[in-house]
Amino acid sequence: MRVLVAGIGNVFLGDDGFGVEVARRLRVRGGLAQGVELVDVGIRGMHLAYQLLDGYDGLLLIDTMHGDGPPGTVYRVEHDPDAPARGSGLNGHGMDPGSVLALLDELATVNGVHRPVGRVLVVGCEPASLDECMGLSEQVAAAVEPALRAVDELLTLLLDRPTEQTDDGPERSAARRVT
Repeated sequence: MRVLVAGIGNVFLGDDGFGVEVARRLRVRGGLAQGVELVDVGIRGMHLAYQLLDGYDGLLLIDTMHGDGPPGTVYRVEHDPDAPARGSGLNGHGMDPGSVLALLDELATVNGVHRPVGRVLVVGCEPASLDECMGLSEQVAAAVEPALRAVDELLTLLLDRPTEQTDDGPERSAARRVT
């Protein structure tokens, strides 16, 4: 069983550093299960896509994301691997998780690899500000601890049932909330 946990974000854009901070705290805390690899991807989304070609049973991405909640809201989302991929844009220093996964699909096809990643889950946080500055806003900084708990819970889910999909009803989209 191989699971990759990837913190994504740009620490020079305020709350966009959320995924990087959560990954840092996970590394300091330690104690990840055997088979779980932790990386701070930062803004190197293209490198993440290439790393995923090595094959993982599960992927847990940590990043900011826009949902319907106030700043600091922590989301748990599952990526639907059968949803149509949107274009990758091939921006090596600014790829969001959706673009990374689209690029992964393209790279896998070119290399003759069928679905190099099993289940893909995302822990996201609603940002307050993505302006040029260092440091998280008060709301997003307060969301780091709940995000760490969400990571722990979703890792347990990935390790117990790596390929099981959640069923949130008949609607299928590129992302579904994980319960």
